[in-house]
Amino acid sequence: MKKRGQGREALIEAARLEFEDHGFEGTNSNVIARRAGYAPQTFYRHFEGKRAVFLAVYQAWAAAEARDLSVADSAEAVADALIRHHKTHRVFRQSLRALTVSDPEVGQARASARQAQMLALAARTGLTHPARCLTAIFNIERVSDAIADGEFQACGVSEERAREELIAVISNLFDAGLR
Repeated sequence: MKKRGQGREALIEAARLEFEDHGFEGTNSNVIARRAGYAPQTFYRHFEGKRAVFLAVYQAWAAAEARDLSVADSAEAVADALIRHHKTHRVFRQSLRALTVSDPEVGQARASARQAQMLALAARTGLTHPARCLTAIFNIERVSDAIADGEFQACGVSEERAREELIAVISNLFDAGLR
């Protein structure tokens, strides 16, 4: 029996699992509702549609990544947290990248999350120039995605070697920001 008030959270978790299994395009609100243990109409009591629940999943995802990164105490720990997070949410991230460029609302939500990433990076490294912060974020994120997606291995570079390069980029960023 579901407890009162758990519907939204259960739907977000079910949506996260669906988006991880099938991507944004491969699922629908009825499947999300059933996976959460609810009738399909219950979904619409909490969300306007699939995009709205995707955005709720993204907010939870971004918050979880920020928590993981905030406790990482070295370049190695940051790299490992990013790689783990990107691997765990690989299919979701593929949908996120596609929707960022095709859906203005998702694009705006991602831009807002980028602002928070910039503030966290500036606090951690001392870098305050927006273009420099974003360039670092984009580079680190892209390399993390390439590791998670197996792109390095497909090109004959081991995951461990790619990880070492990611650690070097993060170390250099921390060193450059602290000057």
